[in-house]
Amino acid sequence: MAEKKFIPEWTSTPPLPGSYRSIAKQGAMDEIKLPSERYYKLLKGELGVDDSYFSGKRNDGNMPVRLDEEVDVPGDVVDALVKISGSENVRSDSYSRVKYSHGKLQEEMFNLKRGVVHEAAGVVVHPRDKEEVKEIIHLCDSKGVAVNVYGGGSSCNKGFLPERGGVTLVMNTHMKRVLEVNEKNHTCRVQAGCMGPDLENALNNARTLYGTTHAFTCGHFPQSFEISSVAGWSMALGSGQASTYYGDAADLVLAMEVVTPAGVINTSDYISTATGPKVVEMMKGSEGVFGVCVELTIKIFRHMPENRKYFGYIFPDFESAVNATREITQGQFGLPAVLRISDAKETEHAFELYPVPSMVESFLKMRGFKPGRRCLCLGTVEGEREFTALVRKKIGRIARRFGGMSTTGYSAKEWYKDRYKTFYMAEAVTDYDIILDTVETPVRWDNIHEIHGKVYEYANSVPGTMCISHASHFYQSGTNLYFIFGVRGNVDDYMAYRSGLIEAMVNAGGSCSHHHGVGRLMTPWIGRFLGKEELGAIRALKKYFDPGNILNPGHPLGTDSQVD
Repeated sequence: MAEKKFIPEWTSTPPLPGSYRSIAKQGAMDEIKLPSERYYKLLKGELGVDDSYFSGKRNDGNMPVRLDEEVDVPGDVVDALVKISGSENVRSDSYSRVKYSHGKLQEEMFNLKRGVVHEAAGVVVHPRDKEEVKEIIHLCDSKGVAVNVYGGGSSCNKGFLPERGGVTLVMNTHMKRVLEVNEKNHTCRVQAGCMGPDLENALNNARTLYGTTHAFTCGHFPQSFEISSVAGWSMALGSGQASTYYGDAADLVLAMEVVTPAGVINTSDYISTATGPKVVEMMKGSEGVFGVCVELTIKIFRHMPENRKYFGYIFPDFESAVNATREITQGQFGLPAVLRISDAKETEHAFELYPVPSMVESFLKMRGFKPGRRCLCLGTVEGEREFTALVRKKIGRIARRFGGMSTTGYSAKEWYKDRYKTFYMAEAVTDYDIILDTVETPVRWDNIHEIHGKVYEYANSVPGTMCISHASHFYQSGTNLYFIFGVRGNVDDYMAYRSGLIEAMVNAGGSCSHHHGVGRLMTPWIGRFLGKEELGAIRALKKYFDPGNILNPGHPLGTDSQVD
C-alpha cells in the first residue's frame, strides 16, 4: 500500500466572526486559496524544511479580539463626535478599534494571528459626508486629538497605524459613491472611500447608469484592487497592473478635495494651468499627513475588452527580456497595458508549479531556453481594435529580435483570471511561522542589473529564506523590480530580512519604495533617498497644512521623525 502523502492542516474554513483572523483575512471571508501540492513542495525546498515543520500546532488566530487599552479620546470629544456622525457611526468596541487600526502588512497579519496588538485607535468614526469630515477635523484640531484615515485597509507599510491613538476615520462605509461620469471630458468624480470594484462596475455600466454612449474603465488595477479605495491609490502613489498603458494612480487624478486643519483645498480639474506649482500634486502621495481626501476627479477611458489581446514569450536570459521590454516602451508605436517579465528564479518557480511535458522541456533546452537562465514575459494590449493589432504585432517583432519565442497568450490569460487571488496563500502559511511578502524599487534602464544583482547578493546570503523577482511597471526611462520573499521563523527574523533587502536596494541606488507609499515602514530610508532639502520642503508643507500635527502623527515622509 502506498504511503499516504502528508498534507499540512491548512485552515480551509472562513474565520470566526469577531476573531483576530477575520481582521487578518484579505478579500471575502469565504474566499480561501490554499497552497497546492507543488507549491508546498517548492516551499519546503526553498526554505529548507520538511513535513515535520508543519506537524506542530498552528496559530490560526481564531480567538476573539481582546483589547485592554482604554479609550484615549476625552469624553467630551466622543460626545461631540456622536453629535456630528450619530451614535451608530461612532464605535469604541475592541473589535472596531483593532480592525480599523491595521492594514495588510504581513508583519501585522502575523502578529494579529497570535493576538498581538501594538497600537489601536481610541475611537472609530464612519463619517457620512464631507461636511462631517470638516467638523471632525475642526473638533480634533481644537482639542489636539490625533486623526488617522482608513480607506480600504490594504496598506502594506503601516500607513495609518494610530501611533498616538485618537480618532480613525473610516471612509469606505458611507463615502463610497460615484458622483458623476462626464463623457465629454472623460472624467469621473468620486468619493474618497469608493472601492476599486465599485468604481469599475459603475464605469463599465455607465451606459445604463449614467446614459453615456460608451462604457468606461478606470484603468487602475493594483493587486489590492478588490480591497483598496480610490483615494488610497493616489494618496499612496500606487501603480496598477496595467500602468504601462493607463499610467500610475497619481497620473489619473485631475483634482482633489482635501480637508485640512488650515482649511479645505479644492483644486481645479483643468487638465493644464500655468498658475504656479500645482497643489494637487502636493497632495498626491501625502498619505494623510496634510489632510483628509474626501473627493477626487479622475480620468477615465473607453472600455473595449473585446479588443484585448494577450501575449507571452520566453527569453533566453534576463538581459534579453530587459532589452526587449525597453525597446517596447521606447518604440513610440503604442504601449501594452500589462507587461511583466520574470527573472530566472521566478521563471523556474513557474515551471515547477506548472511543469511542461518532457518533450516540450527538451525542445526548449535545444532552442537555448535553459533552466536557471530563461525568463518568461506576459502581457496584454488594450484599446481600439486597429491599435491593439498594431501594438501586438510590433511587440512580437521586437520579442523575436531579442531572442524571444512565443508561448501564446495562454499564460497571460491564466494570470489575468487569478491576478487578485495569488497573495491569499500567504494567509495559510503564516499560521506555520512562514511569512511571504514583497518589497520593490524603481530602477532605470542603466542600473536595473546592478540593483537586481546586489539585492540577490544579500537575499541569497541568509539561510531559511527565498527570494524571486519580476518587473511589472514600465516607463520610457525605466521600470521597477519586485522582490517576493519568504522567511521561516519568527517575526523578528522576517523584519531583519526585509530590512536587509531594503538596505541593499537603497545602497545599490534604488528607492525605499516604488509604489504603495512610504508609511512608517520606510521612514528609516526616506531621508537618504530624498535628501535634506526635499525633506525640508515636505516638513514645511506639513507645518502649513497641519500646524497642530494631528494628522497621522508619527507618520512617514519624515514629517514627525528626526530623519536625516
